[in-house]
Amino acid sequence: MVQYYSTVRLLDYSTNKEFTMLEKPKPYDVLIDFVTGKEVPNIGAEEVRQQVERFLVETKGYSKENIEVDADLRFTIGDEEIHSNVDLAVRLEGKRFMILKCVPGSLGSRQRETLAAARLLDAHQIPLSVVTDGRDAELLDTVTGELLSHGLEAIPSKDQGMQRMKEIKLQPFPEKRLEREKIIFRSYDEMNINVQRKLKRMAHSA
Repeated sequence: MVQYYSTVRLLDYSTNKEFTMLEKPKPYDVLIDFVTGKEVPNIGAEEVRQQVERFLVETKGYSKENIEVDADLRFTIGDEEIHSNVDLAVRLEGKRFMILKCVPGSLGSRQRETLAAARLLDAHQIPLSVVTDGRDAELLDTVTGELLSHGLEAIPSKDQGMQRMKEIKLQPFPEKRLEREKIIFRSYDEMNINVQRKLKRMAHSA
């Protein structure tokens, strides 16, 4: 059992300024990430992510080297720098082909956030976006936003992914829509109570 500190953001209404306080340390179990072999706090949707990582390797035929954990997502809106992470990104032939958002609850409510991440993470739109709770999944076409299929079986295997990569022309996201997409992602990211990301940063800096 390891103790991590979490933070609370409070608003002082007399000055209209925010300040941060450290909460009383809480105990969290630690898991060993299936792909990276590193320790991760078992909070939020972490158990779902571990289940999905195993599913990709053991059922869908991907190697651990194909899977990127906590893919770094950075962009700017005006003078503001946004730094976030994508749960899982799958690479084939050196290019990101699919991202997966692991969630503990409703899949449909996370579709738009996941599409925005897939459109902003790389120089090209990552062709496929997946939202999954480890038991069910929704497969989306990133370019059109169309829901392609439901169920874990809808997630393409490595062989199917390799074939799709031969057929797909990777496209950049339209420049005229880029700023709007950044704002959409930031809005969702700010609404998320992303305790796990904060704890990881604290643990790494400790």
